[in-house]
Amino acid sequence: MEMFDEVLQKLDSIVWGLPTIILILTTGLILTIRTKGLQFRKLGRAVRSMFKKSDGGDGEVSSFGALCTALSATIGTGNIVGVATAIAAGGPGALFWMWLAALLGTATKYSECMLAVHFREAKEDGHILGGPFYTIEKGLGKNWKWLAVLFSIFGLLSGVMGIGTITQINGITTAVNDAFNSANTNVAFSIGENSYSWYVVVAGILVTLAAALVIIGGLKRISKVAAFVVPAMALVYVFLGLSVLLMNATRIPEAFAVIIKSAFGFRALAGGAAGFALSQMVAAMQNGVARGIFSNEAGLGSAPIAAASAQVEEPVSQGLVSMLGTFIDTLIICTMTGLAIVIAFYIGDGEGVGELKGVAITSRAFSRVLGGDGHSVQFLLMICLIFFAFTTILGWDYYSEKCLEYLTNGKMGIVKFYRLIYIAAIFIGPYLTVKQVWTIADITNGLMAIPNCVSLIALSGLTAKMTREYFNKYPTHEDEL
Repeated sequence: MEMFDEVLQKLDSIVWGLPTIILILTTGLILTIRTKGLQFRKLGRAVRSMFKKSDGGDGEVSSFGALCTALSATIGTGNIVGVATAIAAGGPGALFWMWLAALLGTATKYSECMLAVHFREAKEDGHILGGPFYTIEKGLGKNWKWLAVLFSIFGLLSGVMGIGTITQINGITTAVNDAFNSANTNVAFSIGENSYSWYVVVAGILVTLAAALVIIGGLKRISKVAAFVVPAMALVYVFLGLSVLLMNATRIPEAFAVIIKSAFGFRALAGGAAGFALSQMVAAMQNGVARGIFSNEAGLGSAPIAAASAQVEEPVSQGLVSMLGTFIDTLIICTMTGLAIVIAFYIGDGEGVGELKGVAITSRAFSRVLGGDGHSVQFLLMICLIFFAFTTILGWDYYSEKCLEYLTNGKMGIVKFYRLIYIAAIFIGPYLTVKQVWTIADITNGLMAIPNCVSLIALSGLTAKMTREYFNKYPTHEDEL
């Protein structure tokens, strides 16, 4: 098992080395420049476009439904567990790099979703297929189809082995066990040094059965569940997060100072450790960008698959709506989590998170800053995490199915069989270690991002042209209606 961990860590360090981080940040920077900072200039219009009725274009779900499907896959354990894991591994500075990646990534999300709608295909039975695989194949030409195939393979692996199944169910069962069985008694069985309680076993079975019922129903059922659950749970978590920040408003400036100092290694420099300062900065950057991408999926290429199914005529219109996903996910929800952790563990006499891991970090942070016995906060976090992670499981089933459909040239029999494999992966997910789970997810995410970002840079001229033409045609939101 130790050898397996070492192999995973080595692969992770290669995939998420500086070249990949630079590629992702450069992609966002180029697209921000080419669209003239569209994510800042047109944020208000994007919010208004979210509630616009369908304009009669091809598609299977509403524009809002497509956004909720994408958000169902992004708002998950990354917001509660991923932020905590990033800070534990890279220090408070990881949050700064998460913000930077999100600000640039909003332009990336706009571009990749817009291009997905532009290059999508309507199949004979009326369903829509679109995503980076078609953006690469049609946008760059047939000679680049190998890159589209690579993206689809990585997307398939991410769904069934990483972000879609194992991380989510593992987060759910861990949260349930921590809430009801923190002493880790009532052991059902053991695997090596790890023991699993009946709470983990029962929670895993129930989530697997619930996911199976929705997954077998396909996109429309997934979209309906997401459109109801995602806004409700997001509001609950935002309320909890705002409560934390309002009760500690005077400590927020100090928390920001700690984050900035840690992001550039200034805290280590103050102690005279220049070499450690550089390694701290690299660790903060690596963990912040990696966990940020895991959470908001900007540049990953997953959200465009959902965006392609939207009932819209204008690709730019859906791009505007889709880019809100990054804003909501990272700049609002992840920030609340991160600030709570920094306030609880890193300012004043705080000495860090210590031996705490995963959801326990966020739960303890919220309990500390809100006061009380902590049980009610832990229970609310558990409920939020369960629903966030559950909808992520649904969203990533859809993404990976579409990748498989592209790889098999539309052989739906294979796709339907794959659903059984996906459900089986959910079932076994609780019994892998947290460290292994997140490392596998990081590797598959990074591999997806590379071909997608290459295509977005290559097609940045088309993105700029389509954006310019759209806003010349519809100067205001009212003109578009």
